[in-house]
Amino acid sequence: MSTFDSLKFRNYRLWFAGALVANIGTWMQRVAQDWLVLTQLSDESGVAVGITTALQFAPVLLLSPYAGLLADRVNRRKLLMGTQVAQGVLAAGLGALVLLGNAQLWQVYLFALVLGCVSAVDAPVRQTFVAELVPAAKLSNAVGLNSASFNAARLIGPGIAGLAIAGVGVGWVFVINAVTFAATITSLTRMRLSELRPMPTASRAKGQIREGIAYVRGRSDIVVIMVVVGVVSTFGLNFQLTSAMMARTEFGKGAGEYGILGSILAIGSLTGALLAARRERPRVRLVIGSAFAFGIATGVMALMPTYTSYAIACIPVGLASLTMMTAANSTIQMSTDPVVRGRVMALYMMVFLGATPVGSPVVGWIGEQFGPRWAIGIGSITAILVALGAALWARRAWGLRVRYHLHSPHLDVVHLGQRRRDLDVARVGAQDAGDEASAA
Repeated sequence: MSTFDSLKFRNYRLWFAGALVANIGTWMQRVAQDWLVLTQLSDESGVAVGITTALQFAPVLLLSPYAGLLADRVNRRKLLMGTQVAQGVLAAGLGALVLLGNAQLWQVYLFALVLGCVSAVDAPVRQTFVAELVPAAKLSNAVGLNSASFNAARLIGPGIAGLAIAGVGVGWVFVINAVTFAATITSLTRMRLSELRPMPTASRAKGQIREGIAYVRGRSDIVVIMVVVGVVSTFGLNFQLTSAMMARTEFGKGAGEYGILGSILAIGSLTGALLAARRERPRVRLVIGSAFAFGIATGVMALMPTYTSYAIACIPVGLASLTMMTAANSTIQMSTDPVVRGRVMALYMMVFLGATPVGSPVVGWIGEQFGPRWAIGIGSITAILVALGAALWARRAWGLRVRYHLHSPHLDVVHLGQRRRDLDVARVGAQDAGDEASAA
């Protein structure tokens, strides 16, 4: 499979371009928001930054099941237009407050919470809408390119944000982000409706959220993915917080250097996304192995003595984390019945994004009490433990062989073909009953 196969389709090209612009703006706002809280609205409080991040992601825990059901029921393109408009208005509102000199910490908390509510609705429909833009055979490639777009934005956005904060101030960064949402809205309005590939929608009925939960419970491969991603996300994927604390507290740097750390991290993430776009069918074992690699890479990063060495160590961390995320996303989407895909992806996003409100304040507290290196270290330790636990469980349940290589630290998880478990639910393309174990 070619890395850029999905770009042959006009609707996907429009989506890719619009999302890239909007994602750059989103990353600029994330950097500006954390810098605003850390340096202007608090006394360099990691807890305050953690609370802001937690409030932005907390609604995912409550709203995701309903948002997933909404994504399975309604016109996804129109729903995306609504969420993009709402996010643009919120960014403009926060920018106006800062520019007028009236911004207070509680107001940033409130905007973060409302933005989190909109994002909770946006996430599952954004994840599932890509299946309407490309043929089923290109879905894995499209998911990988989506991640490439997101991480290319991460590569560009934080650096621009750091320069913009230093040049024109935090408030204008929020305004710029508000304008970028016009790119996504324009791409959605210019799509050729005749070339869309609408997925089946779920009719109204009782117990549809329970149906989605029951589907996931019946799929041990999806459960393993959610456990691994949930633990890593809770304690390890807090780069906004940990990078801000390392740049400001440990190395005594400013906004520009903080933004550069996000861009360097994205070098590895973008590489991982482009590699993911070439995989025809990712597997559970890739999720487990990349989580283990993430634990090793973050452990090394936490020990780096200088700003430069820390920045370089961000690259393998970005590669490992992005490989884990894209493998998890693609594996779930490609193996899930389209009728319940929105609900399943919403539950996945609830675990992936919803873990952040739990972890961010804890990681922020650890950073304040024991130093920012330990804030990163807790993510390293928990990632290694959950990867080893998942690998050992898979060995017993699915008949896998797990080997650890000391000379080049990584896990080999290999299916022995001795034990297979039947799936209790239908899979896309009438996959046979042995797929759950072989998917590992």
